[in-house]
Amino acid sequence: MTGSRRDFLQLAPAAGAAALTSTAPARAAAPYLAGALDMTVKRIERTWINVPFREVPARNMIRELPHWTYFEICKVTLACGVTGFGETMVYYTWGTVSDAAVARATGRNAAELLWDDSLGCGLQMALFDAVAKANGVPVYRLLGSKRRDRPFVGWWVIDMPAEDWVLECKEAVAQGYTDVKAKARPWFDLEHQCQVLTKSLPAHFKIDFDFNAMLLDASRAARYLERIDDFEQVAAFESPIPQSDVAGNKYLRTQTRVPIAMHYGSPPVMTALREEVCDVFVIGGGATRVMEQGTVAAAADKPFWLQLVGTGITATFALHFGAVLSHARWPSVNCHQLYTHQMIKPALKVDNGTAPVPEAPGLGVELDEDAVARFRIEPLKQRPYPAPNLLLAIRWPSGATSYYAHAQQYWDDFLAGRLPLFPKGVYLERIPDNGSREWRELQAKAAQGGVHSAGRPL
Repeated sequence: MTGSRRDFLQLAPAAGAAALTSTAPARAAAPYLAGALDMTVKRIERTWINVPFREVPARNMIRELPHWTYFEICKVTLACGVTGFGETMVYYTWGTVSDAAVARATGRNAAELLWDDSLGCGLQMALFDAVAKANGVPVYRLLGSKRRDRPFVGWWVIDMPAEDWVLECKEAVAQGYTDVKAKARPWFDLEHQCQVLTKSLPAHFKIDFDFNAMLLDASRAARYLERIDDFEQVAAFESPIPQSDVAGNKYLRTQTRVPIAMHYGSPPVMTALREEVCDVFVIGGGATRVMEQGTVAAAADKPFWLQLVGTGITATFALHFGAVLSHARWPSVNCHQLYTHQMIKPALKVDNGTAPVPEAPGLGVELDEDAVARFRIEPLKQRPYPAPNLLLAIRWPSGATSYYAHAQQYWDDFLAGRLPLFPKGVYLERIPDNGSREWRELQAKAAQGGVHSAGRPL
């Protein structure tokens, strides 16, 4: 299916030219169509921007993901004059656009490049936008038949105190969302967080918890999740233990009423399906990868959520995939709610947990050029992590404290078996600089590695 669609787009310019020499009666539109379908990539422009977090995400993302504010806007201009745009989250795990990719794409027919995931997400997105505009169709028409007018969209939050989760979820409800994906971490008491959060939410609002394998093994996970799945609004557990543990995940699925979600591909998909290790897949990546994985999931009758992360630009791109993939039945994770600006006009609007897929050509939205100019920066030479001058404290129920300067330190300590596993009463907090010598000295020590104290000096 993908091949035939690509072949059609490659042949379109030749077909348009043939129409000019046909013996059939001439039509005034033919020369226009021939020019409009000249989809040679003439120019590729890239611009870095730094889009601020909203207040609540800002005070929590700074510990672990302060660099998620950096994006590269990619614009592709075709020989026919059509321009498409896309974005790359610069310091994310997939999709950076390289100078080599730009050189490889320049001078080529954009339609030939659409399915090349190696170009990077910003460039690939811009190519889809440009080609769809040149053909006068929305992006989803290049992907397949529309299955739904309003794909499912979810909210996203990092691990944070229960009170901040409440603030974020109340905002989500006010904006029309019905689902949140939250990071479950062993330095917060998840049971306490659920008690606080669920009391503040309407009954229809659902919560998906992503453990990133931090429950470690099936035996301890089964006992812990038994307490969490008592909360009726909990809708999914994502990767509670390492996904490579096939036997453990298969057992764990029998021990909870809550669906288990796992990233597609680990374990290999045929193993995952044969052994029935999960109920839901998480699918993301480039266009080819998303469509191929979504097709396999559909054949196996396995629902999934799309995970394409960025501002409103990426969230809109994800809507087009959600429109055509039959089993994209769970709310997509795009993280665009983290930011003060969506970077598109009009902004994405959600109602009843869904958003309309744009029907205008291309992505169907305009790039917010004023916001691009406002947030434009020079490219950075290295990832800005960790954020400077942080002092973080994990408060253990025993009365002890572990001090750190950034999240990677306590992640490493936990995964190395040096920290307890989800004890009741644990919480993490940021210690503000009070100007004292004690704060400066403790922060300097923490920057070199975890500082563990039997008490709470700060």
